[in-house]
Amino acid sequence: MASNTNQKLAVLIDADNAQASVIRELLEEVSRYGTATIKRAYGDWTTTNLKGWKEVLHTMAVQPIQQFSYTSGKNATDSALIIDAMDVLHTGRVDGFCLVSSDSDFTRLATRIREAGLVVYGFGERKTPEPFVAACDKFVYTEILRIQPEEKKPEDISTSKPDDEANPAKVAELPKLKSLVLKALEAVARDDGWSTLSALGSQLNRIHPSFDPRNYGVTKLGDLMRKQAYLETKEVVAGEAGQHINLYVRRKLPVASAPVPKAG
Repeated sequence: MASNTNQKLAVLIDADNAQASVIRELLEEVSRYGTATIKRAYGDWTTTNLKGWKEVLHTMAVQPIQQFSYTSGKNATDSALIIDAMDVLHTGRVDGFCLVSSDSDFTRLATRIREAGLVVYGFGERKTPEPFVAACDKFVYTEILRIQPEEKKPEDISTSKPDDEANPAKVAELPKLKSLVLKALEAVARDDGWSTLSALGSQLNRIHPSFDPRNYGVTKLGDLMRKQAYLETKEVVAGEAGQHINLYVRRKLPVASAPVPKAG
């Protein structure tokens, strides 16, 4: 997905459903898409449940928003975040939102923001329900922010599940890479079958907002495409001085079988 780093972004964090241990890496990820002009974390800061956040809030200049839990079993934090998001939306001060939560309750909020023409980046764990993932323009699983991609093994990574013993919630399966890539190629390829890497990447995100090469153990999309045995790639020099190199991708053509010699 092409990103505009000049975007002004509101980062709204559901502290009840996000991990303080990855916020530094998460904000670094946000910087790839724009500038976080608003950074707020919502929760009941009078409880001990959020004590791990206090140092993070200070060092990362995140503003804590206090929301008391008036009734047991009711999530007042979600309501406070949604109300603030709509207030920010109507001020017109930002170009997009970063919603940090693994809670499906923000699905309608993401949809409403996109209806207003603003971009929505979602951040959550692999247990995040699919409706919330699909409601975002781009969704980043925070597991890939916790470990370096080179530490992961690329073999069968699309079907592997992260350790989630502490939380028995269902963990989302990553989409099968081959079928996803071929579907995207079919949509954007020229008549000769070739597609630019940028067009392919954008289409992959349209089909599945959580697509990210880091989910498959590779940092760069180009490197991931080069590793696929069913694809072929080529580099084309662009620009008058040849200062740019564009990568093109297409499905590997079947090898023509050799003719069978006639007897006699």
